[in-house]
Amino acid sequence: MPTTPELIHGYITAGLECTHLEVEGDGQHFQAVIVSPAFAGKRLIQRHQIVYAALGDRMREEIHALSMKTLTPEEYQG
Repeated sequence: MPTTPELIHGYITAGLECTHLEVEGDGQHFQAVIVSPAFAGKRLIQRHQIVYAALGDRMREEIHALSMKTLTPEEYQG
C-alpha cells in the first residue's frame, strides 16, 4: 500500500500532540507543517528528532523524503 499524506498525518498525530498539522506529498516526497507544544524550548534538530521518534521505523521503510516546518503554537500564531 503506498504511503499517503493522510497516513503520515495519522502516524504523526498518534505519537505527538499537535495543535495543527498539514501534510502534503506525491507518494514519495512529503512536506509537513507541524505545530506542537512539545517543540517549546527545543532547537530545530531536536524538533525533527521528536517527529522522527513519532514516525519510528516508518521513516526508514515507508517515507523516503519528508520536509518539515516545526513550530510551537506561539510561533505559528505569531
